[in-house]
Amino acid sequence: MTSADGESAPDGPGERRIVSDAVGVVVLGACATWSLITAAVHGGRPEGVLLAVLAVTAGYAAGRILGELLPVAAPCAAAVAGLSLTLALPRLVPGPETVTPLGHAGATAAVLTLSAGAACCAAWGTPVPALRLGLRLLAGGMAVAGAALGSAIAMVTCCAVLLCSLAAGRMPHRGRGLAGLALAAAAVTGLTWATAGGALPGGLASSLEDQLTPRRIDLWRDALDLARHDPALGVGPGRFGELSPTAVEATLSDGKPHSAPLQMAAEQGVVGVLLLAAAFCWTLFALWRSVRPTPVVLSAGAALTGLAAVAAVGNALSFTTVSVGAGLLAGLATARPVEPAPRPASSRSGRTALRSPGDRPAA
Repeated sequence: MTSADGESAPDGPGERRIVSDAVGVVVLGACATWSLITAAVHGGRPEGVLLAVLAVTAGYAAGRILGELLPVAAPCAAAVAGLSLTLALPRLVPGPETVTPLGHAGATAAVLTLSAGAACCAAWGTPVPALRLGLRLLAGGMAVAGAALGSAIAMVTCCAVLLCSLAAGRMPHRGRGLAGLALAAAAVTGLTWATAGGALPGGLASSLEDQLTPRRIDLWRDALDLARHDPALGVGPGRFGELSPTAVEATLSDGKPHSAPLQMAAEQGVVGVLLLAAAFCWTLFALWRSVRPTPVVLSAGAALTGLAAVAAVGNALSFTTVSVGAGLLAGLATARPVEPAPRPASSRSGRTALRSPGDRPAA
């Protein structure tokens, strides 16, 4: 059998979906289980991780269902809903940390990035040229909205998603594109880790510190110090805010290090970081085995990679809205649209005399 991008696949669409879904169940289940284990050892609070896992699962299931029934309308509606949400509620949820770039700007950027990905998926899914152009303009509008809301990172990631989506139309093999996206996410994570560890050259480190603010760098360094204290289990989920000197001294703080990989390293150890990476790799694996066309798959992959980049330097994954949106986009891009059932032969033959000359003859 041949997959949607021309690459050979030994199994059918149904079996491919079962394998990717089974991997997802194992990975997400392991994430939830490990948070409970580390919480039991150190007395942490695993509710945040459990809620994130539940949100991703619910979003993914909803995306699969809606993507099968409405392969174009569902991602289009998701894009409009994401844009409307960020314009109506720029902070998404109330919280103490609202100053850019540490606060809710990361969540806003994440929602706009996912919305741009959904619009690009809908654009590649429709055969109507005018609608395709309109959806791409909608994706470009996400970048404009990010700039209007003061989120430079949203403008950058939305433009990157749109450009990657346009380039996906000329990419015959999705595997190479997904591998490139994985390398991009790894590069951003490695840069974050190197910044926290002081491994960058002086000039580059000073430039990044000016862009990211000294306080964020101090939070990252605290997270790395806590990870070194107990690299196996971490200090326990939800305990960074009470053990980080920078977070304790702050007047207003959300108790987060504003970096998903460093937070997992500090609170759940090396295993937590590996499970976070496994969750991201699972989404790329599910996209690789998807029956949807390659441009749809790569558009969703670009948006999810943009989310990974935002989460590596911010607290985007601390918001349930973002977790649901990530699962929803992954589900939409891996759904198998329902094909219209053919009419019975008796019904077609009974209407032969009513067909016009240009109609297709009955089978």
